[in-house]
Amino acid sequence: MEKKKINISTIQINTVIRDKKTNFKKIKKILSEVKQTDIIVLPEVWSTGWVCEDFVNISEELENSETVKFLAEIAKEKNSNIIGGSFITKRDNKYYNTCPILNRQGKLIGLYDKMHLYSYYGSEEGQYLTQGENPIIIDIEGIKIGLTICYDIRFPELFRAYRLAGADIITNVAAWSNTKPIPWDAMTKSRAIENQTFLVAANQVGPIFEKDYNLGHSRIIDYNGNILSEIKDIEGVINSDLNLEDMYQFREKCTILKDLKKSYEVNVI
Repeated sequence: MEKKKINISTIQINTVIRDKKTNFKKIKKILSEVKQTDIIVLPEVWSTGWVCEDFVNISEELENSETVKFLAEIAKEKNSNIIGGSFITKRDNKYYNTCPILNRQGKLIGLYDKMHLYSYYGSEEGQYLTQGENPIIIDIEGIKIGLTICYDIRFPELFRAYRLAGADIITNVAAWSNTKPIPWDAMTKSRAIENQTFLVAANQVGPIFEKDYNLGHSRIIDYNGNILSEIKDIEGVINSDLNLEDMYQFREKCTILKDLKKSYEVNVI
């Protein structure tokens, strides 16, 4: 991999609810289109689908995780790092929505637990899962990547914290409903623009449960809000080359972080 350049592939899957084996096969089929890439990014709960009341039953312990084993095989087969979307983990008798990160050798090198749990409009994620405690930046071959999951994108404070900590790229892996297309479009662009980072958003497509559907519209966005690659409402994969040197030069010309105030305490008058 060239210094400060990286190739990223983002998968969009029409997940079959409660059917890991079929979803594993789907991922392999989609990835058959990818010859070589540095990082593969998958969506939220791609192996099982979004059904909150199933989360405890479908949870996995890391020591014998089917999902981690599958992702390790993919990493080695493709010689790629993996940002593995998310799956439900059980640790210390608690349950988390967890993003696993694996290196090219298939070794699990990091975990991010979703910090903001979505519990509105019939979804009760917070009823079954425990919030993650800390943001996580993962260093992949010298490039710093901040990790977020779905509903996290509504909290710009998290993304700004990543930027201040040195993030080059921020990923958002999601199972985002088609009832909210405007927030998805606006916030994926805004989080990139306001933090001068690349933003990689991997979403599911197709049915969630009963009459609900995922939006799709997975996308890779640059530090100026330009969409480098996007897939609409079909299953598939998108790919982009990211030149981080260009981003660094832009940051040097437009030094917005220097204009941050130490405090934004509001005076009510």
